[in-house]
Amino acid sequence: MKSRHVVDLLVLGALWGASFLFMRQSAPEFGPIPLIALRVALASLFLIPILLVRRVRVDIRGRWRPLAIVGVMNSALPFCLFAFATLSVSAGFAAILNATAPLFGAIVAFFWLQERLSWERIVGLCVGFLGIVILVSNRSTLSTGGNTLAVAAALGATFLYGAGANYAKRYLADVHPLAVATGSQIAASLALFLPALYAWPAETPGWNAWVNVLVLAVACTGFAYILFFRLISNIGPSKAITVTFLIPLFGMLWGVIFLHEEVTLNMMASCGVIIAGTGLATGFIRLPQKKATAH
Repeated sequence: MKSRHVVDLLVLGALWGASFLFMRQSAPEFGPIPLIALRVALASLFLIPILLVRRVRVDIRGRWRPLAIVGVMNSALPFCLFAFATLSVSAGFAAILNATAPLFGAIVAFFWLQERLSWERIVGLCVGFLGIVILVSNRSTLSTGGNTLAVAAALGATFLYGAGANYAKRYLADVHPLAVATGSQIAASLALFLPALYAWPAETPGWNAWVNVLVLAVACTGFAYILFFRLISNIGPSKAITVTFLIPLFGMLWGVIFLHEEVTLNMMASCGVIIAGTGLATGFIRLPQKKATAH
């Protein structure tokens, strides 16, 4: 892997890790649904000109339905669930839970797409979910991270990420990734328009909250999507997915630096276990094989 690809991975991990920081700061003023409606709408406005400049051809006939489903399943709903979670869950805690998305993706692929699970991947799933148990079983850590409902919302979001990725793989595999990103953000914007109007805060959020939303939409969503798809094109999806391992680390780092959040030993230990499980479940980490003995 070239140095510029490593830089892209680090920047992408930093951006996606920072998304929890910006949600944590903005969700109390906007509310989860209006915040995410603005996030996906602004991301759409950022991505549409890039799509046009690059002259990416999109045949919308027969594609609008899967694009709409991916928009709701992979953006609108999980973004809202994470925004709700960050009302009481620390940015670092939420980022750790985000790392479970590939675990759910592997399970959905097994039951829906009949993808085979090797014994290594099964071990990875068990290890990853053990990490979740470790994370939420410690009462002091859960107190730092938030309440049980917030944890359930975050895990629901990661399940939707896993399901959405498999749905896109099945129905949108032949569509340009930038078109999928742009179309899904537009679909998410349309899906959240009326709910956001209904839930719009009575008191106008301050300028700091608006700046957070702008950075969340443009940098952590629009620009991050472009980086991710560039990585997929340059180094392949199996290596690009390693950004999953960086997100919790950056999420905890930004939480400590900017929000003075506490990172407990339990959080660090469970983060390591979840990342190890994710690595095994995605095939990035391989267990040592027994060498055949000569007879």
